[in-house]
Amino acid sequence: MPILTNGATHSAEQFRALVKDLARGSEGITAGTDLKVTQLSTPGGGVQIAEGSGIVLGRVSAFQGAYACRNQGSATVSIAATGAGTGRSDMIILRVEDKEYEGNIDPATGQVNYFQVISNVSGSATSIPDGRTGIPLARIDIPSSTSTITNAMITDLRKIANPRRERSQVIHSPTGTSAAITNSNSVWQTFSTEPGVTVAVPSWASKAIISIDIAQLRYTTAQFIGLLRATFGSSLTLQSVILDDNQTAVRRVSTFVSDTLTIPDTYRGTSQLLRPQATGTTGNTGNVSVDASTTLRYDIEFLEAPR
Repeated sequence: MPILTNGATHSAEQFRALVKDLARGSEGITAGTDLKVTQLSTPGGGVQIAEGSGIVLGRVSAFQGAYACRNQGSATVSIAATGAGTGRSDMIILRVEDKEYEGNIDPATGQVNYFQVISNVSGSATSIPDGRTGIPLARIDIPSSTSTITNAMITDLRKIANPRRERSQVIHSPTGTSAAITNSNSVWQTFSTEPGVTVAVPSWASKAIISIDIAQLRYTTAQFIGLLRATFGSSLTLQSVILDDNQTAVRRVSTFVSDTLTIPDTYRGTSQLLRPQATGTTGNTGNVSVDASTTLRYDIEFLEAPR
């Protein structure tokens, strides 16, 4: 029976099948900050789990579907202390126990989804070590004789069920020949006629894959020895590449810079300037510039990941 048909009766299994379809068969947290496991505000014998939601695939039956779960507010989970001479690794998971398939929790009076500690897992475990229905959130590697859990012991195991991605490309051509960059002291300079692009950073972005293609840089005067890079906002810098040319006449070369950057909290939901820079290094005697015959392609892709 198709779901939501007038006059029909629809089972919970049908709605779970709908959740699975909408999640494209994936499971995990919904957004990057959901259900993060951290130390208590005053570190002690437990951890706190942030609010948020997630999708959990049923593993008991092929037709079980997927569960949409939510933690409203922060939750606290106790972690047992370790004894003298031996450490232990525990895994914290979001567990679903549906008595239609397993267990005996009455959903009218009990919590079908809950946080569960699987004690004494492998120190390299990243997935639930048995077939229970749940998703891993964190592994806690506890030294011997320890009763206080700190962030240094917590390995984040969360995955986003359907991470968001957003890509844009912007094409620029300078208005004219820029002032030549001629230095040899490794002081970075921007191209005066290439203002860069202002990029809107999504509020959910965790990483950015950025590439700037330049066709073509213009060399003059003498051989150029230096570097090319780009800055993104006030605190991020793309890895530099070498500019190394041993000719003397006017000549051109195509090049690019590219990097994967971690987005800081202060960037999310703001606009930031992405702009190339160049510098001459020791021994440089040449000039580099861009002009009206230069084309720059800015390629920016934002990705969502747990944070």
